[in-house]
Amino acid sequence: MSNVDIASAQLEAYNAQDLEKYVTYFTQDCIVSGLNGTPTETSREAIKARYAKAFAQFPQNKAKLLSRIAVGNTVVDHELVIRAPGGEQFEIIAIYTFRDGLIARVDFAK
Repeated sequence: MSNVDIASAQLEAYNAQDLEKYVTYFTQDCIVSGLNGTPTETSREAIKARYAKAFAQFPQNKAKLLSRIAVGNTVVDHELVIRAPGGEQFEIIAIYTFRDGLIARVDFAK
């Protein structure tokens, strides 16, 4: 799978709230951080815990891809996150860095 295919597949798993499938797209030592910030998660297990909580809190949460740029080992997604129909909405940029066919780092800008 290409990096773009992996980014698409993880977004599909996220939107389906398929936690087990979602985390398979990340390296065991994946780092998640706010852009230029301190990492908030530093392992696949920590990512799993983060999104288990998020999916429980927002069972109708979806992210709509607005645009995507791919260069080398980086894919940048511009997304609209919708917590629930008629609920909170916000835009984010997710910067995915890939290593060995998996996401090794995600930096979010909001």
